[in-house]
Amino acid sequence: MEKIDLISSLEKISSNIPNRILKIEGYVSKQKCQEYLEIIIYRGFSSSTTHPIEIDLEKRVIEIDHKFNNFRLFKGPLIKESNNFIRESKDPLFFLEKNNWI
Repeated sequence: MEKIDLISSLEKISSNIPNRILKIEGYVSKQKCQEYLEIIIYRGFSSSTTHPIEIDLEKRVIEIDHKFNNFRLFKGPLIKESNNFIRESKDPLFFLEKNNWI
């Protein structure tokens, strides 16, 4: 089975659906401990609120050992007073289906 670049694939979908924000949560493994990891994908771009990420398009967004365990989709832009939450999944492949972004 071919290994996919999950973040890159999700960024491509996100670039075609500009009013959605995907929040990915998980952890990175460092010296036998786990650190919380959060990545936000919006309009085709990734940003991490917890760790430095790679901005070179030729490289993976996150190179360190990591695991994603939760994916939450929101309607953008985020407005504090409104409930923008759409859906959630623990399955890392769920949001690779474009229809799950709607």
